[in-house]
Amino acid sequence: MSVLQLDALPRLEGLPQGVPFPAAPPRPRWYVSTKRAMDVVLSLGFLVATAPIVAAAMLGIVLVSGGNPIYRQDRIGRGGRRFRMFKLRTMIRNAHELLPELRRFSEVDGPVFKMRDDPRLHGLGAFLRRTSIDELPNFINVLLGDMSIVGPRPPLPEEVAHYDEHALRRLVVKPGITCLWQISGRSHLSFDEWMALDNAYIDAWSPWYDLAIIAKTLPAVVRGVGAH
Repeated sequence: MSVLQLDALPRLEGLPQGVPFPAAPPRPRWYVSTKRAMDVVLSLGFLVATAPIVAAAMLGIVLVSGGNPIYRQDRIGRGGRRFRMFKLRTMIRNAHELLPELRRFSEVDGPVFKMRDDPRLHGLGAFLRRTSIDELPNFINVLLGDMSIVGPRPPLPEEVAHYDEHALRRLVVKPGITCLWQISGRSHLSFDEWMALDNAYIDAWSPWYDLAIIAKTLPAVVRGVGAH
């Protein structure tokens, strides 16, 4: 059976120095081609089905905050490759300037920043995050091939700079819109629990496993547990 060695990836600039790039179990090539076919078909369907919701959200963002409703942010993908991720903007336009003084209020450990009632959110920001509407433009990244529907959430470059080998392993697969972390409590989980779930997915993923995670995502979004 033909297999794809997922860990056969070049080490790129921006990854932590002195930390070896981890390996992932090989998968049959048809797993990878099936996953890509599912990504394209489902993403097209989701983009068409949610277009009215996205359009209404974009109009709302312009009305309450002004400026461009679409936010493009550098993220790190498979093998350490940098790409621009599309989201609906949930924060005021100078949000990045306020982050240094807010870091001490982070409610999670590790290199990530998560804060309930983030003061940088605009009037619709909390609602868009709680409902995950802000992430719907991620499906554009799936069509472009930067992301998959299921996979570890794409980290920021400054987060990856502090990764150890255990956390770095999440970069051996494409990042995703939803994952085990998304359906298991999201921000209510510690950083170590988050990394453990991502590693568990990497060890077990298959097209059928992806479909099971997708099926559990909508109920998790409706519950909104840990979404902030």
